[in-house]
Amino acid sequence: MGFAEQRFNVNLSILFTELPLLERPAAAAAAGFSAVELWWPWVDSPTPERSELDALKRAIEDAGVRLTGLNFYAGQLPGPDRGALSVPGAESERFRANIDVAAGFARSLGCTALNALYGNRVDGVDPAEQDALALENLTLAARAADRIGAVLLIEALNEPESPRYPLVSAPAAVEVVDRVNEATGLGNARFLMDLYHLSMNGEDLPSVIERYAARTGHVQIADNPGRGAPGTGTLPLADLLDRLRKAGYDGWVGLEYKAGDRPSGDAFGWLPVEQRAAR
Repeated sequence: MGFAEQRFNVNLSILFTELPLLERPAAAAAAGFSAVELWWPWVDSPTPERSELDALKRAIEDAGVRLTGLNFYAGQLPGPDRGALSVPGAESERFRANIDVAAGFARSLGCTALNALYGNRVDGVDPAEQDALALENLTLAARAADRIGAVLLIEALNEPESPRYPLVSAPAAVEVVDRVNEATGLGNARFLMDLYHLSMNGEDLPSVIERYAARTGHVQIADNPGRGAPGTGTLPLADLLDRLRKAGYDGWVGLEYKAGDRPSGDAFGWLPVEQRAAR
């Protein structure tokens, strides 16, 4: 099967970033894709002006693409931050202020997956205190996601690039998924399986797939080393996605890789045009 049987979307926060935000949905459509995802686009504001939200909504609708995934506010991303929800004080409050804004924006576009990045450890703060705060905020986020018929995604990052982030393995992220589902009783918290991050952590990817495919709400890919397009590194991504399909995962596969020194539109040669639009 390889890549032919997958449903791909393009992450517009890492690809097409050479263009202004409002031009990226149309660029993805011009490259042949019909679905996109985004990190929270307003890194300085969890509650942007309605005009900004409306402008992005129009850009997505006018491009004829579907928004299939959206991050909650996560601080400076890309940048030093790795989420806000476990960070006491102003950042946690920003996350809470963002919950209904992000969920409302997602609902307006039929987006049914919301990703909540956990946040870095903070010097001088007891990790148990951060974890308790995280559970409170993730519970609020899960309930907001449930109100719009969405899943809440919880992602493992990689330790070399995110050494202060506590969820740097599949089991660690899935443990948080379980805690949130137990706290809410909703069952809508799911694992975000990013094969690049897990490979950077040295995890046994076939084993991760076998153990956690049924609890996975979204998959993201990039090759390793380099976080480039499939074929630029050594990860057997086609085989791994085949394993996911055989294990029952039939959701979206987010293209969250770097285009390198070329325009993003030239970074999809590994995927025939006829396989880019969702089927």
